[in-house]
Amino acid sequence: MISGVGDSGWSRRRAERQWQRDLLREIRAMETTDEGPDGGTVTPIRGGLPRAARPSRRARHAPPGPAPLAHERRRTLLTVLVTLGVIGALVVLNLGPGSAQVRQWLGFDDRFGTQVEGDGSGSYEFLATRPGTDEPVGWSHCEPIPYVVNTDGAPDDWEDLVRDATDRMQEASGLVFEDRGTTDDRDFEGRFGLAGGAEPVLIAWADEDEVPGLSGDVAGLAGPMSRNDGMFQKYVTGRVVLDKEAFEEIESVRGGDEQREAIVLHELGHLVGLAHVDDPGELMHPTTETTELGPGDRSGLAILGDAPC
Repeated sequence: MISGVGDSGWSRRRAERQWQRDLLREIRAMETTDEGPDGGTVTPIRGGLPRAARPSRRARHAPPGPAPLAHERRRTLLTVLVTLGVIGALVVLNLGPGSAQVRQWLGFDDRFGTQVEGDGSGSYEFLATRPGTDEPVGWSHCEPIPYVVNTDGAPDDWEDLVRDATDRMQEASGLVFEDRGTTDDRDFEGRFGLAGGAEPVLIAWADEDEVPGLSGDVAGLAGPMSRNDGMFQKYVTGRVVLDKEAFEEIESVRGGDEQREAIVLHELGHLVGLAHVDDPGELMHPTTETTELGPGDRSGLAILGDAPC
């Protein structure tokens, strides 16, 4: 036992002297410098680490110990990936408020109709704009605008009038109108159901006794109703009310069919979000002196047809 201790001490001192010699050689080698490729000097390191300073084979291949910080980072990354996966599924499946807008930003084409390109010419105004912006409140172009017609007091050719006017509005705006048939409903103001869902747009004929807004020389009135879907305010329902007496009078005059259709088209312009303008060359002039959509009408409709989903 005693000789073993002595041998161990002698061996340790021998190893220390050998380490000192190796270290001295390394220091001398580092004092020699060579010229680098950029004209500077570099110090070559020859021989690697001194023998005594090299880790043992066992140490080099030993498995690393626990790394709590790395484990925490992996868990955080996994949580983020799962959350993004859930959000992505909602977006792809078009579920939840605002998913249509996110899908649009991500490049998913959910447009229901054909986008219309406007040139910005002419005069146009919007019924409402989003707070702090010039962007109009509009209908979602990712779904159709459903409507029903109450035929009480309507002219005999009401179906042609409504179909032709909605086709022209669809062509000019890119918004798709969906015919849901006829109805007995005459509730022009309450277009939201008890559960909060929006009823289809109501198109009907009435007189000033039923709808005081039709008094005087008013041949029709219309307007949309909006709701906030969690990200944007958008139109979800509305009504178009036409003066049945005015339509009877206009039908008998020359060019009456074009004038009656122009009135329906003018009111549909209000329904999708256009306001009156002062230019008599536009269909949205209050007196409807033209039967065709003007350049400003088309510019405004192109913008409304591209409102966020």
